[in-house]
Amino acid sequence: MLWSESSFMNQSIHQLQQLIASYTGKVLRERFGKGPESVIVSMGGQYITIYLRNFLTPSERVLLQQDHTHIVYQTRERLMELVLPEVSAYIAQVTGSQPEEMYYDWALHHHSGMITAICLETFTEEVDLNEQFDKKAELEQEIILISGQSRRNPEQLQSFEMNNRTLLFIREGILVPIEKEFIRLGHGELLKSVKRNMEKQYLYQQGLFEPILNRRILDIFVDWDYDFNKSIIVMVTSPRSL
Repeated sequence: MLWSESSFMNQSIHQLQQLIASYTGKVLRERFGKGPESVIVSMGGQYITIYLRNFLTPSERVLLQQDHTHIVYQTRERLMELVLPEVSAYIAQVTGSQPEEMYYDWALHHHSGMITAICLETFTEEVDLNEQFDKKAELEQEIILISGQSRRNPEQLQSFEMNNRTLLFIREGILVPIEKEFIRLGHGELLKSVKRNMEKQYLYQQGLFEPILNRRILDIFVDWDYDFNKSIIVMVTSPRSL
């Protein structure tokens, strides 16, 4: 059951962030056997990012050392099928806004991860979301160019600064006909793996974003929702200028 409006309004944004962070860490510990060292939640408008740091189980560490990265991804994929509905339901319970889309991705080389929720409604009018952040136009132009290299420019692109270290990009209309056919034939996860590898190579190796932001890029996360024909990119930067 959703909280009443009065119950929600009695919770500050900081309290909601703490509640969501604590619950997410708990669910991950229960499902994976080990939770992240820290969980950082940012909220703005109808968007939530949940940044997971130092999240790697002992068995996953061994698999990565043996170059079995694909096994780690496959195992996490199955476990996240259980985690995401629980986190989504809890977000709806404490905020009063039901997540419509849930995304996630990992940066295994940094032992980090990101869960992103897009809710049906904004949480409260008081939640600040920076839509006109510094270098927005330049960053969006690079995202469009990189999207084009992996087959298609997005029909629509939105971007937001969730906090002073986290940028969220939302692309709509990104699938081409051959990709839609792959999905129809049941090869959606394979397609996602290929697209993620390609786009992350472009995003990390182009060396375009750090000069624009004048900050170091720590992590980049990418995921797709085929039903909505959408994709998100989340960038986490260093707190200080280069």
